[in-house]
Formats: sequence, structure tokens, C-alpha cells
Amino acid sequence: MFVGRKKELQDLNTELSNKNKKTAVLIYGKRRVGKSTLIREAAKDYDGIVINHQCVASTFEGNLELIYKSVSDSLSLPLMHFESLFALMDYFKTLDKQILLIIDEYPYLKQTKKKNEVDSYMQSLIDNLPQNVKLILCGSYITIMKELLSEDNPLFGRFSLIQHIHSFDYYNSSAFYTNLSPRDKIAFYAIFGGSPYVLENLDPSISLQDNIVKLLLPETGLIRSHIENIILKEIQKTYDIRIFEILGNGKKRYTEIREKLGKDETGLLDKQLKILLDMEAIHKTAPINRKNDKKKQFYEIVDNLLRFYFTYIFGKTGTISRIGEMQFYNRNIKETIDHFISRRLEGIALQYFHRLSLSGKIEDIEDYGSYWYDDPKTKTNGEFDCVIRRNGEVYDFYECKYYNHPMPSKECHIEKEQLLNIKGIDVSNIGFICTGGFQAVNDNDYILVDGDMLFE
Repeated sequence: MFVGRKKELQDLNTELSNKNKKTAVLIYGKRRVGKSTLIREAAKDYDGIVINHQCVASTFEGNLELIYKSVSDSLSLPLMHFESLFALMDYFKTLDKQILLIIDEYPYLKQTKKKNEVDSYMQSLIDNLPQNVKLILCGSYITIMKELLSEDNPLFGRFSLIQHIHSFDYYNSSAFYTNLSPRDKIAFYAIFGGSPYVLENLDPSISLQDNIVKLLLPETGLIRSHIENIILKEIQKTYDIRIFEILGNGKKRYTEIREKLGKDETGLLDKQLKILLDMEAIHKTAPINRKNDKKKQFYEIVDNLLRFYFTYIFGKTGTISRIGEMQFYNRNIKETIDHFISRRLEGIALQYFHRLSLSGKIEDIEDYGSYWYDDPKTKTNGEFDCVIRRNGEVYDFYECKYYNHPMPSKECHIEKEQLLNIKGIDVSNIGFICTGGFQAVNDNDYILVDGDMLFE
């Protein structure tokens, strides 16, 4: 099932359909995020021969031989051998056909030689690409693929289209469980995130609890195996796994991470955090009104699924095996899971505003995120997690409620009073996002968003 990616698919199809333009496309993103599916979907409409090859952990020469085999198979010919990829391109020139050559998992090929050696080879190949050949380079190792975009890399400026494929947001993820209620859709996204591979393996016909017990808690559970054998394996040599354990279901300052790790020397921690940021495993956030205040910068895990794993499962394998998955869920997850989900609702709300901004339904949004305040009167400070900054440095403040019942009007008024009592905040509008809807509340007083509106 092909879901979402409408713009990416349209851009890719446009690029591949132009026969008068030299086309070299770069597509990258985390493993199992849907890159290959996107390419296959675009290839369905390609007017020519599609050669789809996936590189492997072998030598440069070994990979070339496998490329030649993929070419032979796609052309329904006996196995052919060529002196080089340049010789292969010369052969393509003799064919009265359009050729789309896809080289997937390019980092495996790149790493067979010294730094930039293969990239330099590929640069020359692209510069001399035959008119009837279009090329796609694709890869999952984000740090390595980003190297191709740096100015000192031979491939810099060589790509006619670059696509960075991300996990689905809450809205597109819901296409995998369309029959659930808005509240349940939010719960599934808050736990399992937006990886197409993960979403395809969920069973929306059973409860959220049963999906967790079946897919995440057993050591051999399909999605747990995906986390431990795919996601973590790729980066385990470059970070202290306790960083993820510390971040868990929240966000932490640099000093908090350092103190909990017990590290006096910050050089190694700085290096590890940078690698994890480059790999998009974590991200660094700052309040929209304190962007340049380093003391207000926080680190947090990007992926909801990974966040759930380190909050509840990491280091608990022995306990789960001793007492069983259901007992473990009842003892360790059941009472706090609503709180875990409610923390993710704030991020979902920001994705909602992002979608509204992209669609032009809210035209004056300048930024959205958290907002930090210091109240000198009460000598307190804190952070609002869901705030929109509009033109003119005015702010809309939203409170998010993961309720299974309508939010009482009295509660809205109390929240408003508490906000307005904080000195030094320029409040433009006050809004509420509640999965359970609202009791009789005057829409003129607040901006109200219920669960159904999140998925319209």
C-alpha cells in the first residue's frame, strides 16, 4: 500500500519524465522509512527499462559484478561483464530505450574505497551520463549520505533533485488505522511512530495494549527486533546507550545528561551528541522566544517508538521473561501509558499547525514550538509546550488534553486565568486541543480543536 508522499512522488515523476534533461537524483532517509517504496511507485510510470540494484557489504569489484548481473536480468539477457561502469554507460548508449538505473544502499559502494574515491568516480559518471539514462542514488546511512551534499565532496552540485525522506507525521500514519477513533489514532502514533515498516505490521483490529504485548514486549517481537537489530545496530558503536535511557520520555539539558553519565570530560559526550544529531536519532530544541539561549536548549529522542522502548523496555528483558508480557504490561506500563501519550500530543499539535501553515489555512504563522517564561513577581519559570508565534511577535498559547471526555468549560477558564497571571507574556489568543472535545465553551473566547479536527 502506497500512502502519502504525494509531493515527493510528483517531484520524482516530473524529474524522471523529462527526456531532455540530465537527471541524477539523490534520495536518503533512515532505514525502512519508505525510500524504496517511493522509488518503486515512481518507476511504475517510467517509460523505459528500470534497473533496480541494491549494493551489498562487499568489495568495489564485487558490487560492480552484482550491478552487471542486475542489468543483465533487467534486460532479460545472459550475464554480461563490463570493464567499468563507464563501459556499461557506453553500452546503454547503443540501446534504443530509456534506462532508469537505481543504485540503492549507495553507502555500501562508497565505503569500498578511500574517502571520496567512489564519489569522484560517480561524479565523472554523472557528468557524462548518456541522454537516455537517468540515475538514482539512494541510501539509509544518513551521515554518509549527507557527506554527498557538502561542498568539499565531488558530488556536490551534481544532483538535479534531492529528496530527504522522513517518517510519516501523525496524520499520514493514521492511514494505516483509518477505522480507529481520533483518540486511538493519537495513541497508536504516540507509541509506534511513523515508520511505514512498523505501521504496516500493526494490527488495528486488536487493542493498543495487545499490539504492545504482541509486537514490542517479547524479545523476539517483530517490532522490538526491528528496534534492537536495525535501528540500534546501526549506531551502537558511536554512542553511549545511556544517553537514550536518560532522555526517555522527556527532554534534558546538556548538563543533565553529563551529570547522569558521570562524565567530567565533555569532549566525548559532545562528539556522541553530534553524531546522534547528524543521524537524526535525537534533536535539539529551544523555546521559540529563546532560540539563542544555550541554557534553554534541550535534547530529546526523535522517534516515538524509540522513546517508548527506552522508557519502558530497555534493560527489562529479564523481568519480562520471568513474569510474562501481560503481567509486565499491567505492572509497568498500564498506569502511566496515558501520561506517556499525553506528552506526545503536544508534538502532534505542532505537526497539526505545520500542516495548516503549509496548506495556507493559517497564513501569518512565523514559528511554532515551546515558549519559556520567567515570572519575576512569583520568582518562577517554566515552559509552555505548544505555542504559535504570529506576525508582530504575538503568541497563541495552546493547552493539550488527552481526554476521553469533553473538556469542561470551567477548566478552560482556570487555565486562562493561570496563563494571564504570568507577567511579561504577550498573549494574542488562547486555545485548547482536546481529544474528547469540549463542553459548552464560547468559541469567541478560545480557539478550540477537537480530535476530529486533527484528522480532517
